[in-house]
Amino acid sequence: MSLSTVLCLNGPNLNMLGVREPEIYGRATLAEVEAAVREKADALELAVDFRQSNSETQLIDWIQQAVGKVDGVIINPAAFTHTSIAIADALRILSCPIIELHFNNSYRYADRAFRHLSHVRPVATGVIFGFGASGYLVAMEAIKLLISPHALARK
Repeated sequence: MSLSTVLCLNGPNLNMLGVREPEIYGRATLAEVEAAVREKADALELAVDFRQSNSETQLIDWIQQAVGKVDGVIINPAAFTHTSIAIADALRILSCPIIELHFNNSYRYADRAFRHLSHVRPVATGVIFGFGASGYLVAMEAIKLLISPHALARK
């Protein structure tokens, strides 16, 4: 039996987790997040392909390469959430569940109203935000439910 594969994509500046605005994004590094995701994937009997890029082009290439090869996608597009119609269009090519993920609840920050717009959200099966780095573990649980053949989430 082969494991279902989840592509976990991370957008710009997430490589600076733990350094960039830790009061908003926490102190966990991306390497620590990845280690926790891999541990959760093992527990859920999932394979995970965890990647980060500051390049919109690279993220789009990885999404296109995933067509027919992954069972689910978790994407934290970071700032590209609000600007990239191209990433949203690439995600539309996929026929698997997609979870949009964010560390914080941007609706809490009046000075960041520009972050309320998401081009990815209309394409996503579900959205998880406001749980910090733990949101990745919630997303792994959710994607497992979405790709399981007998899950209530699919009914």
